[in-house]
Amino acid sequence: MTLTAAQAKPAPALLPRARGLRGALSDLFWRRPKLLLLLMLLPPVLWLGIVYIGSLFALLLQSFFSIDEFSGLVNREFTLKTYGDLLQAANLDIILRTVTMAALVTFASAIVAFPIAYYAARYARGRWKALFYLGIMLPLWSSYLVKIYAWKLILAKEGILTWLLAKLHLLWLLDAWLSLPIVGGNSLSVSSTGTFIVFVYVWLPFMILPVQAALERVPGNLVEASSDLGASPGQTFRNVLFPLALPGIVAGSIFTFSLTLGDYIIPQIIGTSRLFIGQAVYSQQGTAGNIPLAAAFTVVPIVIMGFYLWGAKRMGAFDAL
Repeated sequence: MTLTAAQAKPAPALLPRARGLRGALSDLFWRRPKLLLLLMLLPPVLWLGIVYIGSLFALLLQSFFSIDEFSGLVNREFTLKTYGDLLQAANLDIILRTVTMAALVTFASAIVAFPIAYYAARYARGRWKALFYLGIMLPLWSSYLVKIYAWKLILAKEGILTWLLAKLHLLWLLDAWLSLPIVGGNSLSVSSTGTFIVFVYVWLPFMILPVQAALERVPGNLVEASSDLGASPGQTFRNVLFPLALPGIVAGSIFTFSLTLGDYIIPQIIGTSRLFIGQAVYSQQGTAGNIPLAAAFTVVPIVIMGFYLWGAKRMGAFDAL
């Protein structure tokens, strides 16, 4: 049986060929999909490379300059004098104070976050699970400054916390704590203790969510097997739950530690006159006009977080993010 002329004619293309520049570009990108991918990634890569990495490089470059003590102008000659100034006792005290506060906030956040995350991962279901996520995320939706000023009112000498302790006849305990050096002050709102409390409150959600995600990956039969083998709850926690949840804790600590390390608003509003790294950067580049020293201060948390992220990666923290 012979085919007719209409049957022998080749089938038309699915789409008519576009003409002009649009058609030429379409054909080019179809033949070379990697070129299309390159053009799509080029704007964000340029933005990241120029604006972010470029600014960090410029900042690093500024730290190798020095300030002329007579004229107050920046001397644009490479020198390590600024880093020598950074190692002075007053500046080392600022660095040590900031790192200590960041470590304490991270440790306290992990202690508070673990039972909350454990309950959400092992017991919360359905509406309770949704309520958990809502309760954790809701503080993040409110203004950062509003939360800090609200805590300043709570921790003030005439605030609700002082009133509550007075009603419970525990005001003597607060007065005894505030009389201690370093952690005390005239009130909680102007003390290192108040700064610590607000830091923990603000960054706590960033610790709870990674820990909860890590605990959800722990098979329930491991906990049951540990119990069946005669392990106590403490032994189960030390030998089963904690090692498996540790990557999530380290992942959360990346946020709490780095955010505390670089924050300057909370210590500026709640706390003493003793500076943190963020405040030192702000004052050196603003009031003092010492841009090289401000840049050198900024390099400190970058170096610290570089080592911190390297250690966190080795502990598998990035798998829990």
